Amino acid sequence: MKRLAIIGGVIALIAVGGFLLYQRYWYYLPGIVGNLRDPVAEYHDVTWPQGPAQASTGERPPNVIVIVADDLGFNDITFNGGGLAGGQVRTPNIDAIAQQGVSIDQGYAANATCSPSRAAIMSGRYPTRFGFEFTATPQAFSRYLSHGGRDALHQPIFHEERVAQMPAEENMGMPASETTIAEVMQGQGYHTIHIGKWHLGEGVGMRPEAQGFNESLGFMAGAAMFLPPNDPNTVNAQLSFDPIDRFIWANLPYAVQWNGGQRFRPRGYLTDYFADEASRAIEANRNRPFFMYLAFNAPHTPLQATREDYEALSNIPDHTERVYAAMIVSLDRAIGRVMQTLRDQGLDDNTIVIFTSDNGGAWYVGLPDLNRPYRGWKATFFEGGIRTPFFARWPGHIPAGSHMRGPATHMDIFTTAAAAAGAPEQPQSDGVNLLPYLTGQQPGTLQRTLFWRSGPYRVVRDGDWKLQVSETPNRVWLFDLANDPTEQHDLSAQQPERVAAMRAMIEAQNANLPPPIWPALLEGPVRIDVPLNAPWTEDQEYVYWSN
Repeated sequence: MKRLAIIGGVIALIAVGGFLLYQRYWYYLPGIVGNLRDPVAEYHDVTWPQGPAQASTGERPPNVIVIVADDLGFNDITFNGGGLAGGQVRTPNIDAIAQQGVSIDQGYAANATCSPSRAAIMSGRYPTRFGFEFTATPQAFSRYLSHGGRDALHQPIFHEERVAQMPAEENMGMPASETTIAEVMQGQGYHTIHIGKWHLGEGVGMRPEAQGFNESLGFMAGAAMFLPPNDPNTVNAQLSFDPIDRFIWANLPYAVQWNGGQRFRPRGYLTDYFADEASRAIEANRNRPFFMYLAFNAPHTPLQATREDYEALSNIPDHTERVYAAMIVSLDRAIGRVMQTLRDQGLDDNTIVIFTSDNGGAWYVGLPDLNRPYRGWKATFFEGGIRTPFFARWPGHIPAGSHMRGPATHMDIFTTAAAAAGAPEQPQSDGVNLLPYLTGQQPGTLQRTLFWRSGPYRVVRDGDWKLQVSETPNRVWLFDLANDPTEQHDLSAQQPERVAAMRAMIEAQNANLPPPIWPALLEGPVRIDVPLNAPWTEDQEYVYWSN
């Protein structure tokens, strides 16, 4: 009997231990993210349809290429006076877009996370106008993150009562009723191409091929592996302190799709692959006007670099920073490859290139200076979360080395590209045609009011004044960006009348917006001034981000 009792106790301990391990590490089990675990075929070439053998005579409208980085920090590129490892990691090809064109000094993402920003680029509208308020994520992901703040002073909140309202994951995207920039460009006779990350839904009418793109090569989810983790040519940096990182390493595939077909393994490092295919697409379409949306997933996690790029940065002692820096090097090289192809094909002078990021650098990477000199991160509406590199280049039209003060926003990309293509004015757009400002025809500064919203966290910038209103914690921040661009001095206590007036602007804007297409399942704390791996202290400012 004693032996049976001991055996029973051991079994009970194993069962309890197994349950606890399951609770903490169940995200490693296969199949948890649905179609991310669908079968993946081996690599095969894609065939870009060839345009005319010769260009037509007469004046041809400019090609337009929109290049979007993923979670790029303002300080990641040397043009902005920064650069990783104290400026040792250079970004000459990205810098050249600004040096040979224009830098928009106050360029803003439309949101502080992936999906809504991309919806704004595609539609030219505040994504909240059509209910696209939150980034599309699997329920399992949100549920797991709700257990990921055990060491924090403020815990994440998971809204179990909202689960029944969630649509299927593939239907968390941009409605087919929205007019996209690709559809507008198609209407002007452009051949339209999507390469890279989509993250705007996979349901009926939501995929790139249904939203105006003639061809699409990339992945539909929010992230992808750059190489298989065990590939001998990759160096990985896994972030043990980050539940987001643990989830994606367990679930992300190394795969792309061509025009909605079966997913297959790309060839080599994903950033290089996208650049190579973009170059092939440019060559195939050199004799007709084309619009290309080139959405790299670098430097979004998972942090993976090629061994060659990693070994070339032996001067960086920290492993995580070195891998991240190598990813920036590869992104810069990829953009240089695309720009060289334009020159090789004789298209350089007749192509508008716009470069930006979907939002600022992420707090969960654990590197403290990604958005310097600005406060805040991805998933905050402080400047570090939404002020992004924003460059445009069009030789012979945009003066080289020029600056536009702004503020400009992602929604302006739609309106500007449509104007360049000669499309009629798009009355539904919230964007501004930037071409007169970029070319110098319209002097002066844009005077406008901009809004951001994610659940109860809401922001307005009116002129140079910016008000942030948070429900958790219950507080406001008021900043004079003309004199305090890095948001160091909260003036809300000194200027209650301005706070009240700007609150009224937010309320008026919200009164005309529909409810979100899907609710936010998760609210999580994000500290403004330190990354995720920094110790929590009582004096740290934070916001709760809804998603």
